[in-house]
Amino acid sequence: MESIVSKVLDKIDLQILDILQKQAQISNIEMAKRVNLSPPATHARIKRLEQEGFINQQVAILNQEKLGFDLLCFIFMSTNIHQEEQIEVVEKALKTMPEVLECHCLTGEYDYSLKVIIKERKELELFIRKLNKLGITRIQTSLALREIKCSTILPICEGSISN
Repeated sequence: MESIVSKVLDKIDLQILDILQKQAQISNIEMAKRVNLSPPATHARIKRLEQEGFINQQVAILNQEKLGFDLLCFIFMSTNIHQEEQIEVVEKALKTMPEVLECHCLTGEYDYSLKVIIKERKELELFIRKLNKLGITRIQTSLALREIKCSTILPICEGSISN
């Protein structure tokens, strides 16, 4: 069965997306050369991909350590909150916290998983106190000792999938 992506996107669209996720600052002329299209046709495709929501945003990925962020934390949280209005309050609060890089609602033992970046231990303690004020009943924090792999690249082209 064909996936929805292959019905909406052709091979050139997938190539463009794959190149952009690896090199967001590539020039339109260089992109056109790589996908064998004219620059205006390439530009039009990129604009269409943006308008259709395949490209959320293009960003610079900064070096955490050089900027003094020494603690990368993974925080698992449980809550006894079950009313939708209260859940929305908690999730809105989590969205506004600049330390939270990612927040996921989970199935299983914990309700939420947070990826949090902090400069030092004292800031981590203050952050956990902030979480406790939201009505969190259980928190487990793990600190990353070192990074093995960090990627934002989706394996959308055959050449992107590696062993």
